[in-house]
Amino acid sequence: MCIELMLNAVNLLLVAFSTYFGQADGQLFVFFIMVVAAAEATVGLSILVLLYRNTRSTDIRLFNKLKN
Repeated sequence: MCIELMLNAVNLLLVAFSTYFGQADGQLFVFFIMVVAAAEATVGLSILVLLYRNTRSTDIRLFNKLKN
């Protein structure tokens, strides 16, 4: 969650500076940061799906079973 908040803060600053200086470079960086954030969320959700498929539960304490 902290990483998402930091990425959103950086996106907001990049868009603001990009608009202030009249250049689109900052908005291009925002697009790439959003792609990285989406990929990060996808990896997290895929780990939860893997946990559910292997244990039929979403209890986070069962992550130790995935090590085997």
